[in-house]
Amino acid sequence: MKKIIFIIPPSVELLDLAGPVQVFTEAKFYGFETSIEFYSFQADTVSAVGLPFGKIENYKKAKLQENDFIFIPGIHFESLQRHISTEKEFFKWLAECSKRKINICSVCNAAFVLGEAGLLDNKECTTHWRRIDLLQTLYPKTKVLTDVLFAKSGNIYTSAGISAGIDLALSILEELTDPLFVNKVARGLVVYHRRSSKHTQQSIYLDYRNHINPKIHQAQDFLIENIASEISIEKLGAIVNMSPRNLSRVFKDTTEITIVEYLTKLRIEKAKTLKNNPEFTIEYIASECGYKSARQLQRILKSATENEK
Repeated sequence: MKKIIFIIPPSVELLDLAGPVQVFTEAKFYGFETSIEFYSFQADTVSAVGLPFGKIENYKKAKLQENDFIFIPGIHFESLQRHISTEKEFFKWLAECSKRKINICSVCNAAFVLGEAGLLDNKECTTHWRRIDLLQTLYPKTKVLTDVLFAKSGNIYTSAGISAGIDLALSILEELTDPLFVNKVARGLVVYHRRSSKHTQQSIYLDYRNHINPKIHQAQDFLIENIASEISIEKLGAIVNMSPRNLSRVFKDTTEITIVEYLTKLRIEKAKTLKNNPEFTIEYIASECGYKSARQLQRILKSATENEK
C-alpha cells in the first residue's frame, strides 16, 4: 500500500495542508488504498492563523519506501525564512529520501525548503507568484516556471500558491489511478480538475466536466457507463427528469458541445483504448463502443484522426 505523509511545519498555511489531504481522503472514500500520516519538525505546532495542532510525531519516525510520497505544505513566509537557517537536519533527511526514490512534493513557498535541500538543482519547478523571482535568485541552478499551476521533474513535484496544491494532488492521483477515478474525486470535492502546461494531454473523462450542474453530470455519467447501448435523447431525458429539448439545450450551454458530439468522443476514446489489446477484433470493439458495424467505427476513427491533424 502506497503511503502519503504530510510534514506539518510551524506556521503552516492551512489550505496548503488541508487541500491535498482532502483529495487523498476523498480518494479513499472511493476505494483508493493508501495510508495517510502526519509528521512535524516540532512536538507543538501552531498554524499561520494561530490554530494549534495536537501532538504530532517527529518526521524521523516516518517509515517510507520507494515511490511513497512526502508533502510539505506552505509556511508563513517570515517563519519560513527563520526555519531555513535552523532545519539543516531536516533538509538532509529530505535529500536522503529523494535518493531513495521517494517522491517529494511542495505546496506554495515550501519550494524553498526543497531548494535548501538541494532538490531543485537542474530541475523545473514553481511556487507562489509573489516568490518566483526570489526562488530563482536563491537557487540559480533551478529553472523556475512562472505560468504553471504545478510542475514535475523526476520525483520532485512543486505547485504554485495555496489552492494549486489541490491541482497537484489530483494530478498525482491520476498518475496512480486513472482519469475517470480522478473525475469522481474532483466532483466529490466540487472542484474543477485544472491542468498546467506540463499536463496537456486531453481526457474526455475530464473535459467538458468543468461545471456543477448535477443533472448534466448525471447524464454524462450515464453516457460513460452505457457506451455500448443504443441511447436516445428521450431515454436520457427521462433518466435525468428533463424534456429532450431542454436537456439538449442545457447540455450544450453547459458543456459547449452537443450530446451526440460528447457521446461520439466517448466512443472514440474507448475504441482507442480497446485497440491496444491485440486479442480484440475490430468487430468486437465496434460492438463495445455502440456501433453497428466495424466499417462504421473505422469511418468514425478515420474522421477523428483527420480532424486532429
